[in-house]
Order: sequence, then C-alpha cells, then structure tokens
Amino acid sequence: MGKYFGTDGIRGHVGERPITPDFVLKLGWAAGKALAAKGNTRVLIGKDTRISGYMLESALEAGFSSAGVNVEFLGPMPTPAVAYLTRTFRAAAGVVISASHNPYYDNGIKFFSETGHKLTDEVEQTIEAYLDQELDCVASEALGRAFRIDDAAGRYIEFCKSIFPSELSLAGLKIVVDCAHGATYHIAPNVFRELGADVVEIGCEPNGLNINAGYGATNLANLQAKVTAEKAHIGIALDGDGDRLMIVDANGAVIDGDEIVFALVKQAIKDGTFEGGVVGTVMSNIGMELALEKLNVPFVRANVGDRYVMEALREKRWFVGGEGSGHIINLKYHSTGDGILAAIQFLSGMVREGRKARDMVQGMDKMPQVLVNVRFKPGTNPLDEKNVSSAVSEVEQALGRDGRVLLRKSGTEPVIRVMVEGKDASVVKAYAQQIANEVSAVDS
Repeated sequence: MGKYFGTDGIRGHVGERPITPDFVLKLGWAAGKALAAKGNTRVLIGKDTRISGYMLESALEAGFSSAGVNVEFLGPMPTPAVAYLTRTFRAAAGVVISASHNPYYDNGIKFFSETGHKLTDEVEQTIEAYLDQELDCVASEALGRAFRIDDAAGRYIEFCKSIFPSELSLAGLKIVVDCAHGATYHIAPNVFRELGADVVEIGCEPNGLNINAGYGATNLANLQAKVTAEKAHIGIALDGDGDRLMIVDANGAVIDGDEIVFALVKQAIKDGTFEGGVVGTVMSNIGMELALEKLNVPFVRANVGDRYVMEALREKRWFVGGEGSGHIINLKYHSTGDGILAAIQFLSGMVREGRKARDMVQGMDKMPQVLVNVRFKPGTNPLDEKNVSSAVSEVEQALGRDGRVLLRKSGTEPVIRVMVEGKDASVVKAYAQQIANEVSAVDS
C-alpha cells in the first residue's frame, strides 16, 4: 500500500480527505499525467449509485481534462463492467467511483489498466508522485474532452449473456435478484430475464442514499424472505458495485462465496474444463479445503482481499479463486471478480444437471467458524506473547486436521481477530474465547 492507495484504490468518508472534490480533481490530473506519458489519452469513468458520485465524477473529469486526457462517462456501472469496457474500448484506464459494500456516506476511487486488471504498484507510485507536485494545466487547445457512452449497459449485458451456454435456457426458473440499490440495478435483472428466467427484483430502486441499506450481498434477510414468499428456486444477491455474489436457496438458506467456488469447480470438473487449482484466503472455510482435497484439486490461501487472490492466481497460473464474502474470480471469463458472471456459471450448472441450488454444493460440509475481535493497547503486540502462542498451539493440537486457528491484526484499528474453525460449534466458540482471553490478558 502507498501513501494514498490502499489494497483496493482510495476510499474514505465523503467530505473528508481524500474523498473531497479538490483532492479527487488533483487525483484525476495526476492519473492523467501518468497515463498521457504512455501516449493513450482515453479514460472511461463509471460509478455506483451513491449521491456523491455526481460530485466526484465532475472533479475527476476536470482533473483529467487539465492533463489533456479525454473522458468517456459510462454512468452507473458495476465495477467488473468498467474493467470489461476499458479493455474492449482500448482505453488507457477505467475509473470506478464506488465504495463497494460500504454505506452511501463513504466513497472511493479505483482504477483498471488497459487490460482490465487493477493498476500495478509501479503505476500507482507514479500517480502518487504526481500528487505531491503542483498542479499545472495543458494549453487550451490540448485540454481533454468529455463524452458519454450511451450503450454501455447494453454492451455489458450482452457480454454477460455470452458466457451462458447457447444450448441452455433459464426458462422455468424463478429467480429473486437483489441489487443492493447499487450499480447492477439496471443490468442484472435484464441479464437473467433475457436468458429466460422469471425474475423478481428487489433492491433495484436506488435514490443515492439507500445503496447497501438492508439489501445486497451483505444484508440477506430481505432476500431470504422474498425467496420463500415467492416460492422461488433461487435468490441472487449482489453488492453495491456488483463484484460480490451471495446465493439463497429455495428454503432461504445462504450459500456463501466458499460454497459457490466449490460448486463451480465441481461443475467444471464434470464438464472437463477445469485446470490448475483454487486460491482462497486465510479466512476461507476449512470445509472447502477438505472438499477440494477429495476432488484432488490443489488449494492455496492468500491474504484477505481480491487483489491478493488475483496475485496468487497469476503466480500459480490458475483460473479460479474467491472469498467467503462473495468475491469470485474466474480468469477464463473475466480479468476481475464479477458477481453476475459467477451467478451465470452457477445457474448454468443447475440447468445442465437439473439440480436445485442446494444440490450444487453437495460434497462440501461447511465447518462452524467463530470470529472474536480483541482490542489491544497500541505499541504492544499480543501475537508475540508466549501465552498467546501456547494457547493457539494447544487448540490446534486439540482440533487436529478437522479444525483451524487464525490470529491476524486488523489493518485499520488496534484489533486482533481470533478465528477458530472446527466440527462442533460450541467447542469452537469455547476455543475462540479461550485464545481471546489470553490476548486480552496481555494488556492487564
């Protein structure tokens, strides 16, 4: 991470630096300077449905224009759609104005390269170097121009539909689609409807202030209730910017990202299209790891964050990775995580096999997982304490291969996250509290 860029761009509270009009204007200028040096002066800008998107979009445009870079607006557009369109329009970069699953009062800026991947550390460092310089402006005749791409949504809908097998149809399936009042509201329902499904929409009425509020991949209660009330076959929940997917089965039970990854891998093996292994994270449920082992599928863990999953996939030259939170990557179809594409893959497996949603994850037994957050005194490091490591070793020995312990520091606050997994929920809870007590005792 750099001075301004975190693991997923620049994010914060609207009106507080760095998410202020003046900083974002300069960010557009700095990014424009870095891109113009490479010769390509075309940038696409998409956003989610937050009210602050209008303000930040205008600030970015002014910054890019002052650096001599042309801007093309996509309007409300899922993050993975911006990545796809950047690649197909041969733009120098794509910019997404979004804070993903956060509330409306947060926002952020993230960039994609001309290949549809996140920017390299080197490019981010170049942008940060320009941010520390005085802003200047190109001559009037060299200023960037602004345009709007009117058919962006339609182009992306057709791309999503193109990965669904042409010989199959979603006819006969009733699907509840929850778009979190976010960027997929005008795309996801149309994708599934045009593939033949009977679609019931919820969370598809954005007003600038309701993104992720009670709906979407991080708030599943409304989707669960709607699926059971409508007697639907499946519920699909996306987050505010469309890069996460969670599924609800016909009984209202949740199928999370780990289970979705397992289902997609199992189906790809049946179809004879699976290659390599799977990348999860340190938080991926051990049940997925054990289930993949039974399928003889290699599995490795990366740090939390789709950026790190992507890095591991590239290093291994594998295609499939994901997180329990619903970030699911399949590099055979797209250069970044995409909730709609993951849902299409899941649904195509259901239709091809004639199976219910819950049947798709048969073979994976998700282990109970308990997470306890323990605050610690700044300046201390409980992870270095002997009593803490001894408690961890004791629990690991008791769990054996049927469980797992993970302690990690939060990247944003003085908190140790204590995670324990195992077969018995009550035992796991007791073990997690046992370790948490030792972490707490370090300050006493």
